[in-house]
Amino acid sequence: MNLDAIKQVYLIGIGGIGMSGLARYFKHLGCEVNGYDRTETELTKTLVREGISVSYQDDVHTIDPVFHAPSKDTLVIFTPAIPKDSKIKAFFESQGHVLYKRSQVLGIISESRFTIAVAGTHGKTTTSTMVAHLLKDSGYDCSAFLGGISSNYDTNVLYGTNNTVVVEADEFDRSFLTLHPNIAIVTSSDADHLDIYGDKSHLLESFQLFLDKVVDGGTRIIRKGLEFKGQISYSGHDMADAYASNVHVRDGEFFFDYQDASGKIEDIHLGIPGIHNVENAVAAITVARLLGISDGAIRKALTTFKGVKRRFEYIVRRPEVVYIDDYAHHPEELRAFLTSMRKLYPNKELNVVFQPHLFTRTRDFVDGFAEVLSMADHLLLMEIYPARELPIEGVNSSWLLDKVTAGKKQLVTAEQVLDFARNEKPGLIVTVGAGDIDRLVKPLQAIFEHA
Repeated sequence: MNLDAIKQVYLIGIGGIGMSGLARYFKHLGCEVNGYDRTETELTKTLVREGISVSYQDDVHTIDPVFHAPSKDTLVIFTPAIPKDSKIKAFFESQGHVLYKRSQVLGIISESRFTIAVAGTHGKTTTSTMVAHLLKDSGYDCSAFLGGISSNYDTNVLYGTNNTVVVEADEFDRSFLTLHPNIAIVTSSDADHLDIYGDKSHLLESFQLFLDKVVDGGTRIIRKGLEFKGQISYSGHDMADAYASNVHVRDGEFFFDYQDASGKIEDIHLGIPGIHNVENAVAAITVARLLGISDGAIRKALTTFKGVKRRFEYIVRRPEVVYIDDYAHHPEELRAFLTSMRKLYPNKELNVVFQPHLFTRTRDFVDGFAEVLSMADHLLLMEIYPARELPIEGVNSSWLLDKVTAGKKQLVTAEQVLDFARNEKPGLIVTVGAGDIDRLVKPLQAIFEHA
């Protein structure tokens, strides 16, 4: 496929974070961009405002006729999350189009560039966004395809003037195996996506294959404790080739020292909270130093880093109420998030609103979820968000709740969460999950800001 010849692009599942990034990229190049997604969201509304046509009906009659016939200037991209019985996908296939996965297109875009790829079952979105911000803010520059909306740039795709691209390398459906990184980071490899991989051994095998894709002379940066070998190990707390020390909180902000073989950077102020984000910063600093970015520029960039929307995002931060929203949907992500909450607010009652994501993930990690959610003082548990899955008998939020040992716990609907906020006026509350729990953010914000 010759990307230079592409004039029009149709994306099946355009509302996904990775797909929307490609939609914006091709729009930036001057292509006509259309797409379909099942649900209208704030992100799809933004795409429409940017001049991208989006349909919400799985109906072939919604497809502009200019996309019907295959041609060298037409590209059709789909996400594996699209159901197999999608009418739109079937139509394009019947017309003779070659359909490309999002990951294939990303691989083609990155193959002629100096690629920094960040992989991991958690931590990859914040780390890749942090790397991109370090390169942008320092003047080194880069393009970037991110797995979340950067709070600094209010987008999930960045356009640079040099040949460097930062890519979030997604392990779902083995997507990251299309990449050939010059620098690869692996932040974590906890068991996940077992509906795809079957067991952890196959997941680890895919991560090793990803690391094997690093080009000759490239660099592998691996979090200490993982089962892979790399030139550089890193840690947020233990000694490694690159590591953080003297991690502490001052006035609700995280500070730390960075150390590697070339020396120490002392008293770095991290612009976002979280012990886990200190570790993510260590990986990002390691990349920046490899590229020759000065310690002063690194320090400035980390201070100004605002994070990623829905990753430890402060929605309301007032003396009487703190409300934070986070995307965590795996037990280890939840553990890191709630541990940081406890460190930041040790004297406040922690109210956690959690929406499990996927029946299979809930089934596979129910005991881990129960253990971590028991860290809450008060758990408000929503029903499982199914995403691409059909229900599994016996796997539901009641089953999970029975295993939780938090002092106060209850099953809730979205409306009951809002009622709780109005009536109980909690001093510290978090919403957590990867489903449609984000629809609660604006209503909760309005309640707390007008209380």
